[in-house]
Amino acid sequence: MTELEKYFTSIVDGKIVACEKMKRISDILLTGFYSPGEYHFDYDIASKHTDFIERFCYVPAGDIGQRIKLELFQKARLQALFGFVDDNNIRQYNECMIVEGRKNGKTTECATVENDMLVNDGEGAPEIYNIATKLDQAKKGFVAADNMRKQSPLLRKHIKKRASDLYFPVNMGFIKAMASNTSSLDSLDSHCVVIDELAAIKNRDIYDLMKQSMGARSQPILFCITTNGFIRGGIFDSQYEYAVNVLEGKAQNKRFLPFIYELDSIDEWDKEECWIKANPGLGTIKSREFLREMVQKAKDDPSFKPTVLVKDFNMKQTGQSSWLRFEDLNNEELFDLSEFDYCIGGFDAADTTDLNAAVALCMRPDDDNIYMEFMFWIPQSVIDELDKTGNRQERDNAPYRLWIDQGFMRTCEGNKCDKRIFLEWFKELRDEKDLYVQYIFYDPWHIDDTLLREFKSEFGQKSMIPVRQGVISLSEPMKNMAADFKAHKIIYNNNPVYKWCLINTEVKTDVNGNIQPVKITDRRRRIDGTVASLCAYKGVMDVKDKYINLNQSKGGE
Repeated sequence: MTELEKYFTSIVDGKIVACEKMKRISDILLTGFYSPGEYHFDYDIASKHTDFIERFCYVPAGDIGQRIKLELFQKARLQALFGFVDDNNIRQYNECMIVEGRKNGKTTECATVENDMLVNDGEGAPEIYNIATKLDQAKKGFVAADNMRKQSPLLRKHIKKRASDLYFPVNMGFIKAMASNTSSLDSLDSHCVVIDELAAIKNRDIYDLMKQSMGARSQPILFCITTNGFIRGGIFDSQYEYAVNVLEGKAQNKRFLPFIYELDSIDEWDKEECWIKANPGLGTIKSREFLREMVQKAKDDPSFKPTVLVKDFNMKQTGQSSWLRFEDLNNEELFDLSEFDYCIGGFDAADTTDLNAAVALCMRPDDDNIYMEFMFWIPQSVIDELDKTGNRQERDNAPYRLWIDQGFMRTCEGNKCDKRIFLEWFKELRDEKDLYVQYIFYDPWHIDDTLLREFKSEFGQKSMIPVRQGVISLSEPMKNMAADFKAHKIIYNNNPVYKWCLINTEVKTDVNGNIQPVKITDRRRRIDGTVASLCAYKGVMDVKDKYINLNQSKGGE
């Protein structure tokens, strides 16, 4: 049996404990192995790469002088990546995403792939790039590749260390470390792009540019190994979601190869028999005793637990100081807005840089859930500036253009949003969705008397209720709302902008234990969706009985 067969068959048969996502990719690969179609598995081609790694690549740190000995899981993954080819021996897969716990040999494996793609892939003038947000991070993988070169007599003889790269004169190829702020990313002709720790990438543009830079190559590879991270709503979450869709058949991409090692449930984090699900190198590369120590420390010190959940088990988490844990705020349930006749509105207005957010909050009798429909706005000038420099997307760590394309966000002409956007949106809900706004709770700071009169003219003289921003108004709603999130009673159609705002929200507590929302450590992270929903939620507390008694959902009629 090939290593590919041994490993993935053992996962399917239950001999190797694995998560559901690894079982899915195992089924996909074994189907392609035993029932080839457009692509078939060629063991000689696959072995050409794994044999090179084990013959010429050396451990870059620690056991200096020792040749790389690939573990079964590593060899099987690389055989899958390199070994499936068409009748012209062109590779099937041009992108590989591996998500695994820390200390499972990620950087070493990246460095072996870089050296192999430089020397052993038969490509003329291959450009190999090690990519990260910052150059220091990118150089870690580059240094590992160089340390392998230094220890191998043959590689040391033929690969030359220059000022900024490793150069292979035989095919005029090179390995270079690059960061997201490099000015020449648009002119690259990449054969292999290696990203070590995608979860640390703050600017999506670097991924998109590097992916596009491979377009002129016949069989390029984008090779990414990462653990999960604390940055939510960025390129990692986007790629993770895409990988899951590929595994579940919701996205059709025969060129994308995902390996996701994670716990199936957060409840498994202290069950030692489950740890290998997120740590394929446990007991060989990664110390089991060290992981025991980390888990015990997390039990003794709850502030350390999110780090262990994220970095050792690939469970999504928010930061320790966040208002809500990710498992509490995350709710992927969907609902149909047409089921409701009436709603409670809320909005948070901004000047120029912040988002503008509005929410329609719906309830119905005999149902404890709260249903929220959102809309967000941002000045067009922000997007224009992003198109020029990319700086705002890196700063806010938010895919604004994608959200606009998906309909979760709209733009306003100029450098600020006219507050009439809220009025027009609630009118749109009424006139186009048959959803009538009974009350609107809002922060009065940015709303003038003229606009207020227009609101009242449209929705009634008693429809507009101000909510002052501070602990007196928001503490009790915020505490109650957190309890409803933990009970998964708040359903928001999995809106990614709102989820991002929730992730960004911290709490400020006064001496009496009262709380109010504040932006997470980076003051430029946006929480406007959270504030808008808190305004509406306060309305739930104030007028719930009247709302429920007077209104019925369409589904209940």
